Amino acid sequence: MLSGVSDYLDGKLARRWGQISRLGQLLDPAADRLYIVSTLVGLTWREILPWWLTALLVAREAFVGVVLLRLNRAGYGPLNVSFLGKAATFNLMYAFPLLLLSVGVGWVHQVAGAVSWAFIWWGTTLYWWAGALYAVQARQMLKAERTAAV
Repeated sequence: MLSGVSDYLDGKLARRWGQISRLGQLLDPAADRLYIVSTLVGLTWREILPWWLTALLVAREAFVGVVLLRLNRAGYGPLNVSFLGKAATFNLMYAFPLLLLSVGVGWVHQVAGAVSWAFIWWGTTLYWWAGALYAVQARQMLKAERTAAV
């Protein structure tokens, strides 16, 4: 959870103090992806998270990766991060530590489990939705480029 809070505060402070850089804009989403993938691997390895959910989230990463490669080949940089994508990442960053907390016996563990699965379902849904919107945005950019070339 501290990772999610520090990630949020880092972005908030960078915007407030005008410390936004292109490198930061590239590294922040990369760090988010690294956090999510490494947490997925760890939770799946410990059999806390089902493999099919891990596969679903990794498939989204692969899908967006293909979209970004296609944009890169056309000479475009990465797409801007959307609010929807940030919301999805927020949900997943809070879901995973709560899921880890849910391992155990007692009411705290039960509540953590229920809340974590709510965050997981919202996060997964928003994650794929944001990925689909990135693909639509990329398609529109590529289509506009082809139209302008004609």
